[in-house]
Amino acid sequence: MPEARRYTILGRVQGVFFRDSTREIAKGLGIVGHAVNLANGSVEVVAFGSDTALDELESWLRRGPPLSRVTNVVSESIEGEPPAGFSTG
Repeated sequence: MPEARRYTILGRVQGVFFRDSTREIAKGLGIVGHAVNLANGSVEVVAFGSDTALDELESWLRRGPPLSRVTNVVSESIEGEPPAGFSTG
């Protein structure tokens, strides 16, 4: 069973291709899950994968794509069944 984490990314992270960029990075790392915009202006990423892959994803989330300005990333371990792919719903 893969590890699972929920990340809440704060800062200028909506309208800057954050979700699509996250999907591409996650796919390259073999991670499944989702990235969604939240009403408060943050982005939630739920990710399932190996510890190493999740650590690499978190490192990228702290930087984000070029147009973003990440101020904080909150990470927590979660439980759940991994989905078939990675969505940006």
